[in-house]
Amino acid sequence: MQDPASLYFKCSDRERAIFEAGIKLGTIYHQYVGAPLNLSNVESLEKAISASAKVQPFVEDAVVKIDKDLLSKKQGIYKYITLGGEMLNVTIIIKYNAERIKARLRYVPEMDYPLMYVEE
Repeated sequence: MQDPASLYFKCSDRERAIFEAGIKLGTIYHQYVGAPLNLSNVESLEKAISASAKVQPFVEDAVVKIDKDLLSKKQGIYKYITLGGEMLNVTIIIKYNAERIKARLRYVPEMDYPLMYVEE
């Protein structure tokens, strides 16, 4: 199927795949950071984030891991915390026409920053 939005993009298929990866990773970060969680719901949140990414256009796969060690260390008096960017480790595969890219969202300690980047 021809992508009906392709008329609006003046870029290569690889650039389009990278653009789509950025949209998906930005959505994950800004939609889910701040979600309440603890050890009882962390796996269901990982699955929900992955499932929501997979229904978006051009997503072949999305794997979401939340740092359970960090989660265990930060729980306060009420035994939950909110999801932070430093806890996310996301891999997303985008396929646009013949181009396939692998993009990541993960905390980079040297930068003290949850970085989104093209891995392959």
